[in-house]
Amino acid sequence: MSEQEEHSDEEAVYVISIASQLSGMHPQTLRQYDRMGLVSPDRATGRGRRYSLRDIASLRNIQRLVGDGINLAGIKRIMELESAVASMAIEMAKLRTEVDALIEANPPKALMRREKPAIVVYKEEEKP
Repeated sequence: MSEQEEHSDEEAVYVISIASQLSGMHPQTLRQYDRMGLVSPDRATGRGRRYSLRDIASLRNIQRLVGDGINLAGIKRIMELESAVASMAIEMAKLRTEVDALIEANPPKALMRREKPAIVVYKEEEKP
């Protein structure tokens, strides 16, 4: 792969020094967050940490939450809850698809088919 080609958000390619620069955090802070489980970078064969773009985005989010006055235990809980909500939303979308397919294949006589709700995605606003 040439240097010009882009990596996916999930591909762990950045060593800790580069991840530190991209996230604006000290490498020791990144190590602490790894130990706490806030960010879990992949490991190279020599056990060195390799960060992905998704990891760096998480680090920036952690930095924003710290700036908002939330302690690290609270941030960990927020991240766990956000992950759970995202998983449930995916599961709910799958179930809705299954239910719609079942209703279409076996239309009930007494029920009307519901309208599909619009999906709304919110973009986080950056602080000035």
